[in-house]
Amino acid sequence: MATEIQKKAQDTLALVEEVNAVVLPEPAEVNAIVPMSEAKGALSKEIKSRIAELDMSDTQSIVSFGSAAQAELQVISQSMLQGVRNKDVGPAGDSLRGIVTTIRGFSVSELDVRRERTWWEKLLGRAAPFAKFTAKFEQVQGQIDRITESLLDHEHTLLKDIKSLDMLYEKTLAFYDELALYIAAGEEKLHVLDTKDIPALEKKVEKAAEKDKVMRAQELRDLRAARDDLERRVHDLKLTRQVTMQSLPSIRLVQENDKSLVTKINSTLVNTVPLWETQLAQAVTIQRSAEAAAAVRDANDLTNELLTANAKNLRDSNKIIRQEMERGVFDIEAVKQANADLIGTIEESLQIADEGKAKRASAEIELKKMEAELRDTLAAAKARKTGTGDTAGTAVPQ
Repeated sequence: MATEIQKKAQDTLALVEEVNAVVLPEPAEVNAIVPMSEAKGALSKEIKSRIAELDMSDTQSIVSFGSAAQAELQVISQSMLQGVRNKDVGPAGDSLRGIVTTIRGFSVSELDVRRERTWWEKLLGRAAPFAKFTAKFEQVQGQIDRITESLLDHEHTLLKDIKSLDMLYEKTLAFYDELALYIAAGEEKLHVLDTKDIPALEKKVEKAAEKDKVMRAQELRDLRAARDDLERRVHDLKLTRQVTMQSLPSIRLVQENDKSLVTKINSTLVNTVPLWETQLAQAVTIQRSAEAAAAVRDANDLTNELLTANAKNLRDSNKIIRQEMERGVFDIEAVKQANADLIGTIEESLQIADEGKAKRASAEIELKKMEAELRDTLAAAKARKTGTGDTAGTAVPQ
């Protein structure tokens, strides 16, 4: 791990100890809503000031009754959500995204990176194998530094979240207590309406002149409707207070988890990463030793192969050389065959000569015979005096 990153990890340790040392206040008793009749001193003044916020003739005043208590809480929540994307809030972000995409007309499945990819997307999606291929050739120290930097970023983010959760918890607790005051104020106002204002207005309706009776009756209906609106609003405030009460331990749980993660990350940076480096250094040495042993083994295998091959080649070549050395200039079989062929040639030559002599002698006899026959034939033709004999006879030698 780089010296700079190690120093950052050590410096962050003080912040981790600081956030772990913070003790958040516990909420008051769940049903600790003090009615106006039991409130004293400053509490009574607080309830009265909230009753003064109500204007029964203004519907907006009734609907927004108690909303001011949530202003600071909303500011903190908005600041925590600033820059956060749907993917960072898990299932809640998925639900929110589903609503938005439905409104916009998009298909959520088309935007979901966890869905099954199409054939074309699988064909083009070569990022993961390429990333693995690239990581194979990166320096180990650089990879460790990137991991530690990422862990430091997560640690700083979690530390900010823990401090934000501290403020959120405090403001939520204050909102919880503030809701008790608004509920007490609302119930007191309802009590006054039920016991004083509405009965008094009912008497006015009964005593009103005939021409004013309709107007007074309408005022009574409006007051009763406003009273019902206030009752519903107080009920909503009670529900909100209950939900707020439930969110307090949730905030604490998330915060404790974040603290545990921060502590674990810091321990990883300070203790585990140096151990990684030691183990990786050993792994490098072991790998190099294994590669050296493999090279020695390959060299020995090559030597054995050369020895075996050379011995076999020597044997084969020696056999050929010795055989050639022990042979004569001419093989007896070749001489014998040549001699037999020569004798056969001579005999064939003599035989052919004898046959030729005999054929010539026979041909000579035949020639003499044919000559005699020709001469006799010509002589006989001359004796007949046909005229052709003279001409023909002149061609025959005497």
